[in-house]
Amino acid sequence: MHHEFPLLEAQQEIHELTAAGAPLTTTLVALIEWAELMLPDALVSIMRFDPAQNTLSLVPSPRFSAGYIAQMQNIEIGPAIGTCGRAAFKKQLVVTGDIDTDPNWKDFRELARAEGLRACWSMPILSAKDEVLGTFATYYRHPATPSQNAQNCLARSASLAALVLLRHRDKQHHRTLSEWHRSLFVNHPDGVYEFDLNGHFQRCNKALESITGYPASHLIGAHFNQFIAPSFQELTQQAFDNACRGEAITYETIGKHANGHHYHLEITNFPVVVDDVIVGVYGICRDVTERKQQTEEMRLLKRGMEASPSGIIMVDAQQAGMPIVFANPAFSRITGYAHGEIIGNNSRFLHGPDTAPEAIDAIRAAMCEQRDVSITLLNYRKDGEPFWNHLVVSPVFDQSDLCTHFIGIHQDITHEKAQEAKLAYQATHDLLTGLPNYSAFTERLASRFQLHALGPHLGTLVVMQIDLDGFKAINDGLGHHAANRVLITVAQRLEGLVSASAMAARLVGDEFALLLSVKDDLDATINLLAERILTTLAEPIELEGQLVHLSASIGIACDTTTVVAPYSLLQHADLALEQAKRQGRNTWQWYRGRKAESIKHSVAMRHDLHTALIEGHFELHYQPLVDAMSSRIRSVEALVRWRHPTLGLIAPGDFIPLAEQTGQIIPLGRWVLLQACREIAALNEQSDRVLSVAVNISSLQFCRDGFLDEVKYALKATGLPPERLELEVTESVLLDGTDPIIELMQTLKTMGVRVALDDFGTGFSSLSYLCDLPTHKVKLDRRFVQKTLENRRMAAIVQGVITMAHHMDMQVVAEGIETRAQQEDLTRRHCDLLQGYLFARPMPLEELKRLPDHLPASLTVDKAE
Repeated sequence: MHHEFPLLEAQQEIHELTAAGAPLTTTLVALIEWAELMLPDALVSIMRFDPAQNTLSLVPSPRFSAGYIAQMQNIEIGPAIGTCGRAAFKKQLVVTGDIDTDPNWKDFRELARAEGLRACWSMPILSAKDEVLGTFATYYRHPATPSQNAQNCLARSASLAALVLLRHRDKQHHRTLSEWHRSLFVNHPDGVYEFDLNGHFQRCNKALESITGYPASHLIGAHFNQFIAPSFQELTQQAFDNACRGEAITYETIGKHANGHHYHLEITNFPVVVDDVIVGVYGICRDVTERKQQTEEMRLLKRGMEASPSGIIMVDAQQAGMPIVFANPAFSRITGYAHGEIIGNNSRFLHGPDTAPEAIDAIRAAMCEQRDVSITLLNYRKDGEPFWNHLVVSPVFDQSDLCTHFIGIHQDITHEKAQEAKLAYQATHDLLTGLPNYSAFTERLASRFQLHALGPHLGTLVVMQIDLDGFKAINDGLGHHAANRVLITVAQRLEGLVSASAMAARLVGDEFALLLSVKDDLDATINLLAERILTTLAEPIELEGQLVHLSASIGIACDTTTVVAPYSLLQHADLALEQAKRQGRNTWQWYRGRKAESIKHSVAMRHDLHTALIEGHFELHYQPLVDAMSSRIRSVEALVRWRHPTLGLIAPGDFIPLAEQTGQIIPLGRWVLLQACREIAALNEQSDRVLSVAVNISSLQFCRDGFLDEVKYALKATGLPPERLELEVTESVLLDGTDPIIELMQTLKTMGVRVALDDFGTGFSSLSYLCDLPTHKVKLDRRFVQKTLENRRMAAIVQGVITMAHHMDMQVVAEGIETRAQQEDLTRRHCDLLQGYLFARPMPLEELKRLPDHLPASLTVDKAE
């Protein structure tokens, strides 16, 4: 009795450990200790079976060494594999009385000897369904065979082990199922929750918290209708009651979010049944507000198409003939066809005699290729009236990427077309006189010139340029209105003098031109026409009771073998006009070749210069100034270029003198100053490099009243800091006196704007005023730089200027550096800054942005070549 009490107590502990869900190894070790009480001389082992691998693994216990335990893992079962492997395979007791003589132990005999094991009895651990769960075995350190009592102990131990393993497996299975259910419950993207039969939340997942905005702690225990819009609570309660009666139901309701807004819910309720009794209700819900909004948007889209002012039709791409299946009221209003006349027909009923075939082909090709097309074509209303239709056709694809329909949007742009025609007329005609303008004249001149080049039989092309004499006096004396009346009368008289094939145009101001072809007797025909023009224009014009008399000067040029460009004809006519003016006016002159050209070809460019200022044909290029020692960019000089529409890029030397002669240098200089400040200010904001910009200022502009205000405006309008602006002026600004100029320079210096003396040494170069000028920099003219290496006296002047400037706290810039030798010479002479093709040519702003901070000569020496 005393012997069995510890056994019962140990067995009770095993049951308690099993019931408590203790770790399996702990329970099995307790079972081993219980078995050893019954078999005191045995070393008890339990091996677990892995059905997936068909192997046995020894459960760790203090009875065996760590090495032995490690070797006895994943032992495959079989009829000749040790004692336990054979027992598991045979599903019966296997006894090895002496391990040393048992052939089944040949692969493990040395391991057993090292562990001191001689005998092994193994009982398979089987389930009630005869499944192998493992083996229960006893080892002995001497050869031995079991008695009946020992066999009974083995059987009892194996049975208890089977109970422990099965309970563990059942718990594992239950835990797995529970985890699957928990994962589905917790991670489901829809809201999942449980109700008791009274409609109170028992449990919910994170998705429901997200949908409702309430935390689980707020939901649990609360009735569902607390979270439903009042007007939908009855509906929601009825659906819940149906679920409590065993019905699975899906319905829509309106939820009330934690932040107060309402939202649409789709809910599924179904009963939870345990042993044929409904014990609760499951719920699954999702927020369908967005879906509802999409449905509403579709409804609104249909209403919008119905209400659109553009005509909208939809054709079926799957039916033969592509019939119209939808047309909005605007389409009927635009075309004049009733809805019943449209549906079922192809839209070709809009075509008419003047509908462009190429437009129809473009639409068909786009529809065949299932792509968008936008085109303007002439269509016809039901009553036959034509209208301009801007049509956009787009394919409509289904979810399988199949084109099922085409949608066409029609806009009646007849009025816009009329406006375009009006604008086109205004762009090519002088609005005052109705004559073609300068642009239309030069365009016609170019086309006629090209035509005459191909067909000499067409005759000689002649340009007659006509300028009214003394028109300024009329404008100043009688006023603008009267002057306009004169111009209109002149235009009418000129048109009356030429045939329909000729062209009369107003170029600018009081300048007119005629373009015509003459086949026979060129000189006599044109001279007679010129005489008639002078006679006709000399006829008095009555203005408000006064008679106004006019005269005109005419320049004539014709297409000869020496004329290679149409522009030259107008240029030659202008030169001849200047000759007529110099001969006393009220006469005409023919262009007579080189003698007239010597006046200066740029005279004819003044019209283009005026147009360029108006239409913005100018642009700025920038040339860097580099540090003489480091070749690092210190600043840039802004240089204006004229991009002529026919002559291309024109250098400043070809138009700046003309601009100064005509006074156009003032608006041009104003534009350059403002544009340079604007572009460099923007460049400095966009990059880490901060540059200063030097702008050349004409002496006419610099000495002009209001120049200081122009500088202030440019800085304020662009945001360029004053210290980033440098104005370059030549010594000619001092020709009209030094005091006002010095005062202006001093004011600019006070503002922070620096003034540099450009082309130093090329003017009258009085040193007496130099010490008084508040300038900070002098620029050596390129003519000095280019002669320094070979002219000893010139080199002395350059060195003297540099030394003198440094003693006066001025910097010196050498322009026109084109060779490495020039660079080295000026650097050796301690010149501060260098500028020239050796480092970089003047370049557009976009190229300047890509320029590196340092410009070593070796990188750009090819440009100098």
